Amino acid sequence: QVQLVESGGGLVQAGGSLRLSCVASGSTYSITAMGWYRQAPGKQREVVATIANGGSTTYTDSVKGRFTISRDNAKNTVYLHMTSLKLDDTAVYYCHVARWLGPREYWGQGTQVTVSS
Repeated sequence: QVQLVESGGGLVQAGGSLRLSCVASGSTYSITAMGWYRQAPGKQREVVATIANGGSTTYTDSVKGRFTISRDNAKNTVYLHMTSLKLDDTAVYYCHVARWLGPREYWGQGTQVTVSS
C-alpha cells in the first residue's frame, strides 16, 4: 500500500503562486508515476500534471507555462509549483500515484486551492 499526504493549498490572489507537496510512504518502490489532479465544484476531476519515474512530464493545456511538476525521489515527494494563478484554477487538488502492482493507483485526501480576484 501507499499513503499520500498533501500540503500547501490555501487562498491566493489571482496572479499569485502556490506550491503543493505530496509525500508518499509505504510501498513506494512500486510507484511508476506521480501526478496531480483537480476537481472544481460541479466539474469532473481532471488531470493537471504527471511525472513518470524517468522524469518525463505531461501537463493539461490550461496550465502549460504556468505550472511545473517536479519530484524528489529521495524524499518520495512530488511538487506542483503553480504561478500566475487564475480564478479557474480554484479546485481541490489531489495527489495521485500509479503503480505496477495492485492496487494500481492511490489518491491523496485533497487540498483546497482558492484563487480570489
